Amino acid sequence: MHDFRRLTVWQRSRDLVVATAKATRTFPHIDRGVIASQLRRSVISIPANIAEGCGKSSRKETIRFLQIAAGSATEAENHVLIAAELGYLSAESREELLERLNAVQRMLNRLMQKLPA
Repeated sequence: MHDFRRLTVWQRSRDLVVATAKATRTFPHIDRGVIASQLRRSVISIPANIAEGCGKSSRKETIRFLQIAAGSATEAENHVLIAAELGYLSAESREELLERLNAVQRMLNRLMQKLPA
């Protein structure tokens, strides 16, 4: 499993990075970039860890990085919920980001289960 660019989960997580960057541009200055930065950081970690995992030579190492990507998706979900609670995200933006995150998490779980032993 070496060409991460062919993985739909990598493509979808990359699209999530772009959607998140657009959504966080509207965060108020009072945030001082804290939540926006944490959200962007956790989201960009998802495709990065998928790519890194694909470069590993063993199934165990690959799964480890896919698990890290899944953890970053969960962290990002937390940040989205907090940002929405603070009024930084509209209900529509919150739902869009949460749907994308949940789709990526499901895809990661399926990929980890399907990796050949």
